[in-house]
Amino acid sequence: MFDTIRAYAARLRTSPQAQPAGAREKRGHNLFEAAAVYVAARVEDDQDGVDEAATWVSPEALSFGVSELACRAVVALARERDESPGAVARDLLGLPAV
Repeated sequence: MFDTIRAYAARLRTSPQAQPAGAREKRGHNLFEAAAVYVAARVEDDQDGVDEAATWVSPEALSFGVSELACRAVVALARERDESPGAVARDLLGLPAV
């Protein structure tokens, strides 16, 4: 699952629509960008990346972005596994199947 998230984040960084770093700094970071960097840094145990991404948006916005990223990741993984999102979420959390 985390490989899917990393691949998605890598596509965002290398997208032709991506703006140069200078322009991004001028406009600020959006909550989805912050969430992607935050989650990827957590997965890679990069505390500096976690701390930096957490300063880009409010804690509430970051929480929303991380939640949205989790939903999208579960849906993508469910499609990949041909399982229901509920079954995938329970499996990821180590919960018994219902």
